[in-house]
Amino acid sequence: MKMKKYALYPGCLMPTEQYAYELSIREILPSFGIEIIDVDGFSCCGEPMKSVNQFLTLYLSARNIALAEENGLDMFVPCSMCHLALSECNYVLRNNEELRKKINSLLEEEGLKWHGRNKIFHTIDLLHDEVGIEEIKKRVKKELKVLLAAHYGCHLIRPSEVGRPVDAEKPMKMEALLNVIGAKTAYYAEKLDCCGAPLLANLPDTALTKAGQKMQAVQEKFDALVTVCPWCHKMFDERQQKAGETIAASLSLPVVYLSQLVGLAMGIEKEKLGFEFNLSPTDKLVEKIG
Repeated sequence: MKMKKYALYPGCLMPTEQYAYELSIREILPSFGIEIIDVDGFSCCGEPMKSVNQFLTLYLSARNIALAEENGLDMFVPCSMCHLALSECNYVLRNNEELRKKINSLLEEEGLKWHGRNKIFHTIDLLHDEVGIEEIKKRVKKELKVLLAAHYGCHLIRPSEVGRPVDAEKPMKMEALLNVIGAKTAYYAEKLDCCGAPLLANLPDTALTKAGQKMQAVQEKFDALVTVCPWCHKMFDERQQKAGETIAASLSLPVVYLSQLVGLAMGIEKEKLGFEFNLSPTDKLVEKIG
């Protein structure tokens, strides 16, 4: 099998605390003919600073894209927030010559240049569009046979014109991926609701209320909530108990990454998929899967 190479852009959160996402990604992708390359020099995408200094965000994103381009690689960006920042950077610089020249004049100090030629993939479109449903189906050894709620988060679905990996109005790619590994999915009214993470710094009670209300709704119908964003996962997994206290509800909802579930369906041991780093009660989900 000829391996296709992508530059892994890990962002800030995945390599510092959301280890399960990185472990499961690194575990499953080689089986699909994908080699992820660690590029020296990557920094923050700048998205957390966007409301304070938009130019800084553009510069930092352009710098990371330029580093990947220097290595001749398309980018795999598992973090939805980073994926939006980098995609938006490409969109803005492709359509604004003045900004493009200004950014590149700064990048020249490091011998870099933004060209905007490489493609940027998120976990969902990498698996759904590049690997493909049929290829994943070939590697399924154990059908999951549980009812799962897909959580897309805000950054993957808005805005569409910058090149989002899913349909902004009715995203269904994650459901297709879950179905092919034997899981059942269903629509729920809160499907596109925010996890609350963007509000956490300034309005923590509001953020935790949003997270808690969504988890409460999911818990009533589904076996688990499936995430593809380290920020969303942090809210639902790490802050689940606090969210429950905020809305005066008892929450005991397994929260797992899509990549972890794909790994289980492939017959990979849960220890290799980082389940020990999930703080929500995933044991009952793994037991139900069998």
